[in-house]
Amino acid sequence: MSLPPPHPLRWNERYPLARIGLPAELVVGLAGTGLSTALRWAVGQHLPPGFPYITYFPLVIVTAFMLGARAGGITAFLSGLAAWYWFIPPAGFTLDRGTGVALLFFAFITGTEVLLVHWMQRANRQALAGRETNARLAETQTLLFRELQHRVGNNLQMVAALLNLQRKRVRDVEAREALDEAARRLAVVGRISRKLYDPAGANQPLKSFLDELARDVIQSNASAVPVSHVVSGDGLASISPEAAIPLALVVAESIANAIEHGFVGHDAGLIEIRMAHSADHRLTVEVEDDGRGLPAGFAMEDSDSLGLRIASMLAGQLGGRFSLSAGPVRGTVARIELPLSA
Repeated sequence: MSLPPPHPLRWNERYPLARIGLPAELVVGLAGTGLSTALRWAVGQHLPPGFPYITYFPLVIVTAFMLGARAGGITAFLSGLAAWYWFIPPAGFTLDRGTGVALLFFAFITGTEVLLVHWMQRANRQALAGRETNARLAETQTLLFRELQHRVGNNLQMVAALLNLQRKRVRDVEAREALDEAARRLAVVGRISRKLYDPAGANQPLKSFLDELARDVIQSNASAVPVSHVVSGDGLASISPEAAIPLALVVAESIANAIEHGFVGHDAGLIEIRMAHSADHRLTVEVEDDGRGLPAGFAMEDSDSLGLRIASMLAGQLGGRFSLSAGPVRGTVARIELPLSA
């Protein structure tokens, strides 16, 4: 089971940029303090009295962001010494009440800055670790779900194969046909289960779903007549996993009936699957063949076909209905109407 590579870091997740070690941090602190001191001398004549730390606060924040809390603390200490010596009157390391208050103020502000940066970066690292863990768990869940779907499909295919083996030992014609139908339907469910592998339960694009289904059913129903298919519609509709298997069984039953009964005596057969949305928020799927059509006087409610009964029952489970009628020119049209909420 392969896991995904670590997610690339965003710019705000890369701090601190490097851990350079204590000697290098001292060098950086000295260099930064020197530059801030020079800048403070340069702008000092334009400032009113009482701003000894104005160029040091940004240095501490940037150093803590770039190199971590320890580097920020070292820079804060060196900056405080420089400000104390040059910019807090009286000059030099003179300590009185006013100087002490100014130094405590500097220590409080820079300490708060370094701590806030440290806590923020630690929380950022924890969030990053959690995100990577969740990504790996999601990938593992996806792999396990796909494996489960494949195993379910394989088990159904195995049951279908066992029914086919049992069929060879049955002499009664009706029993053999019943076993054939059961094996075929189980095989269809198995193939559908392997396609519905989205663990998030996302809807399946209906047009591609029906196209693959038709191809599978045509290939699995051996026929001396070459059969082709087309799928038409807007392609925007989708089907939920809960509704996919019942709808697929109804469509598969319609295609299998066309192959078995509609194309007898024909040189070739065409099956067209159409999708459409109606104004009353219903989805219509039609399976039309160009075969020999329905027998005279056919009425679906009077038919004893198990396949038609199953199709009607499955359509009813989705809040819709199934009908079978003669085509506009020839052949047969199987029509499934479902509410879009299905």
